[in-house]
Amino acid sequence: MVKERTIGIIGTGDFAQGLARRLVRSGYDVIVGSRRPERREITVVGQCLCSVKITSIEECVQTASVILLAVHVENYKDCIGDYVPLFSGKTVVDVSNRARKSKKTSNAEYLSTLLPESIIVKAFNVISAYAMENDSAGGSKQVYVASNDIVARDKICSIARDMGFVAVDLGVLAASKQIESFPLTLFPNWRGPIAFTVATFNVWLLYIMFIYFVQRSPAAYRWDQLFVKVLNKPLCMTAITVLACTYLPSSVAAIFQMYYGTKHIRFPEWLDRWLKCRKQLGLIAFILVFIHVIFSVVIMSPTYFRSWYQSTTITIPGNLTEDIKIPIKTWMIWKGEAAILVGTIAFLCLCIIAVSTLPSVTNTLNWREWRCVQSKLGHVTLFLCVLHAAIMGIPGWIKYNPAKLFQSITFLSSLLPYITLLLKIILSFPCFNRYVKKIRRGWEASYSRCRAECSTKHSSPGYIVMQKNGHVVKDLMGDEREAMIGERLSGCQCDNASIV
Repeated sequence: MVKERTIGIIGTGDFAQGLARRLVRSGYDVIVGSRRPERREITVVGQCLCSVKITSIEECVQTASVILLAVHVENYKDCIGDYVPLFSGKTVVDVSNRARKSKKTSNAEYLSTLLPESIIVKAFNVISAYAMENDSAGGSKQVYVASNDIVARDKICSIARDMGFVAVDLGVLAASKQIESFPLTLFPNWRGPIAFTVATFNVWLLYIMFIYFVQRSPAAYRWDQLFVKVLNKPLCMTAITVLACTYLPSSVAAIFQMYYGTKHIRFPEWLDRWLKCRKQLGLIAFILVFIHVIFSVVIMSPTYFRSWYQSTTITIPGNLTEDIKIPIKTWMIWKGEAAILVGTIAFLCLCIIAVSTLPSVTNTLNWREWRCVQSKLGHVTLFLCVLHAAIMGIPGWIKYNPAKLFQSITFLSSLLPYITLLLKIILSFPCFNRYVKKIRRGWEASYSRCRAECSTKHSSPGYIVMQKNGHVVKDLMGDEREAMIGERLSGCQCDNASIV
């Protein structure tokens, strides 16, 4: 007899035992099916599994309506091949993972071909066996669920929530390929930003080494100052460059939308990837600024920051020799105090932006508050960083002639932030700001300018319904002749199309 609170698990490995423990603690009755139940014993591992019965696969499938298949994909046929009729109408949850990403069929889709009369669900594969048993284990607590049966998805989501996890419904079983790729990825969204940061840092470091150690004779710094004093310069230059690259793509995206005259055309791939990694760029900039602050505090003295302090000379009169003059740096001048004040405010603003990216804080903010912190406060922070660099560099810029101005690292590192702020100011003008807002609310300049794939341009009301890759798309249709419409539809790269 099938019981609603009874869940069957096929497999006796570590992950199957972790699932069993979690389900028992959550109030479910668990029965474990094995090809050789007489050789399997799991109560020795933990007393919490004393109530778990190990039985044959046949009895396990007959007893439970929900079956968790916790075996490797290469063992599917050996385990369930002889019991396919028993799985008819059962909800079978595939919890397996792959050794490498697949471009063809996922494990869950392959299982659906072996059990055509069953309801296949993909879930629990992103949770490790250790996390199943230990609530203090690291890693995400989200359980991604996919199935073609919406009732089965809801049932597994409910079980996952009872187990203390956060269920995320990803839709149909085709999403199982994406779910199985999650455990195989290693910081996919961080690779590009980190590579860009490392490359930028190396460029600035090589430039500084050339300016201060090669071009100048004698060298501006000693080689033993390379670890903190010299390294602090490319660090802050990289930080302001990365911070500028965090806010620049939003302005570039607005320019593309004004050019397209619609929001329904995808951005170029490079811009789309740039927009998606803004969070990572911002966090990297925060880390670099944090290190820059630590280095600056450590070396904060008149010896390292001579231009920040007043210079006083003590003269000892000489009777038999010349006077002895001892220069002493005393009070900090306006340049040092202003740079510290602006830098401190910029760092505090950056801390607020970084904290707002935490999921626990993000969930407390509405969309308007989020945009205020991430966009408006972010551009203010970038302006303060530029002002901080300008305060430190302007006295030196005045001494340079235009040809040598580009040798100033403060001026050179501020060029990209200047461009970012200038674009933001220009796009904030009412004539541009209102136009972009209209486009983002759905207004389109002209359908004749649309560059979207599979689009048919017309002038009068009506729709052409097109289906591409299983998705239904509607497009405006005009009053052209039926022959012309048929010709256009025949050239459209869609699965099917019809006139409404």
